Amino acid sequence: MCSALSSISTILVEPCCEARLTAGGDVCMTVGSDPHCALGTELNTVQLSIFSHRFMSIAEQMGRVLQRTSISTNIKERLDFSCAVFGPDGGLVSNAPHIPVHLGAMQETVQFQIRSLGNTLKEGDVILSNHPCAGGSHLPDLTVITPVFRKGVSSPVFFVASRGHHADIGGITPGSMPPHSTSLQQEGAVFVSFKLVTGGVFQEEAVTEALMAPAQYPESSGTRNLHDNLSDLRAQVAANRRGSQLVGELIDSYGLAVVQAYMGYIQSNAELAVRDMLRDFARRRRQETGSLDVEAEDFMDDGTAIRLRVQINETEGSAVFDFTGTGTEVWGNCNAPRAITLSALIYCLRCMVGQDIPLNQGCLAPIKVVIPPGSILQPSQNAAVVGGNVLTSQRVVDVIFRAFEVCAASQGCMNNISFGSESVGYYETVAGGAGAGPGWRGRSGVHSHMTNTRITDPEILEKRYPVILEHFSLRPGSGGAGRYCGGDGVVRKLLFRNQVVLSVLTERRSTRPYGLQGGEDGSSGLNLLHRADGRVLNLGGKTSVSLQPGDMFCLYTPGGGGYGREGDTNGKPQTKRRRLDDTFPERGSVFEYRMAQEGV
Repeated sequence: MCSALSSISTILVEPCCEARLTAGGDVCMTVGSDPHCALGTELNTVQLSIFSHRFMSIAEQMGRVLQRTSISTNIKERLDFSCAVFGPDGGLVSNAPHIPVHLGAMQETVQFQIRSLGNTLKEGDVILSNHPCAGGSHLPDLTVITPVFRKGVSSPVFFVASRGHHADIGGITPGSMPPHSTSLQQEGAVFVSFKLVTGGVFQEEAVTEALMAPAQYPESSGTRNLHDNLSDLRAQVAANRRGSQLVGELIDSYGLAVVQAYMGYIQSNAELAVRDMLRDFARRRRQETGSLDVEAEDFMDDGTAIRLRVQINETEGSAVFDFTGTGTEVWGNCNAPRAITLSALIYCLRCMVGQDIPLNQGCLAPIKVVIPPGSILQPSQNAAVVGGNVLTSQRVVDVIFRAFEVCAASQGCMNNISFGSESVGYYETVAGGAGAGPGWRGRSGVHSHMTNTRITDPEILEKRYPVILEHFSLRPGSGGAGRYCGGDGVVRKLLFRNQVVLSVLTERRSTRPYGLQGGEDGSSGLNLLHRADGRVLNLGGKTSVSLQPGDMFCLYTPGGGGYGREGDTNGKPQTKRRRLDDTFPERGSVFEYRMAQEGV
């Protein structure tokens, strides 16, 4: 008896619950629902945290459904997709830790559909969109939007959406990532406000016709993998249906007024966190320099400038991000739609906030953004933009972080590789080095900033496509030296077994990722082609080339910039050698999400 008593522990019985001790000594808990304990619309800090995680959980479960039901390598294996929940005004409420370049831009897409379709949306409708004028990032990113209706309410009470990168939607090159496109029509199928599902019926014939439409343009083709497109679109619809169901269950539990009230509190909390961050930065800046303005610039490989000046109001905790002076729209595809610039900005603000908050539209509430029309960051409606999403977005992040002196530059590129033929298309992004910062070394061989995808497993790559992964390793010494060294890039070599068209869309081949506070720049990237006859060719940063069996493409991705100068007697920076024990345990929502994905 004494032994049993010594092992007794305290059991907390929550309000509205009952506990009793059975004859066998077990504790029986009954979870009740006392109407007097009902949650009201007034702010409760504990419930705020609970609702933040509940909304994020909805987006995460949408992602699990999308991954499990999709068929393409791009979505199922590489996880090149994002899911999120939006309020009745289209503002981002919460998201899973998916692709940053998708998440910030998706609310622009949802809000465009609200303005465009208005009261014509009915229960059972699902919208498909990808056009830059409608908040799209680039055409291969197809966004599927489902309005969530509630009985007795005429308009949608929430929206759920998923954005997936489809490996081919037509255009002038297999993979729909043409390196030399000069107009939007050359980059694939276009959807502005397309009813993918009407009254619960999937519009397969209409969407097939739209996916094959690019063939009407010279030297262009319709989608080269219609089966994958249709399957993945159905998977996105299924993911949205799951999100709609979970939102409905949340409303059933708490009531619509409470759920929408906490939606507003979550966004307000993000706004307060950003205002506090700006005030803290302004105070430090004023003490160090006496000025509240910061500025930075960087250049694309073709010399196009991206310039930023930030004016901070310390009292209000607000700021004006002014991109005046940025280069004009280019004759190419590195133009970034306005939604992409906002996506990069909201990502940077979320990174600089020292609190665990969901990334949502509240982050932009204290911010005014000035982007000159006709610039590379707000091009004309029919400008080519496929590279703006995957290349220019990374450079915008580098410029913002440089202005705030947060960290050195990352590789500044997503290293986009696509290849295929008339019947197949494959696309991947390849990791590189991350920039170092005050107190940490840059990570090596990682996707950084605006991308968060996985690389295709070698077994799947070689089984499904006519290619052999000859070599894949880190690129030693490519990270910039400094007190804290930049991360190293990678080396990836693909040996082709069949005739294909290879397209390479990369940056940081003529410029180097900058170091900060005396740290050295990271190494620039390099794209080489080893022909079967022994010739070795430098492909440059952007090209499309026909390959024969036995040809091998060798990709050397950029490293990250170093941070700080080592204060030794000879004034030289610290060696790039890293200690074996110089690591830290992974944790947090991104790590937990990745572990869950790898367990599927």
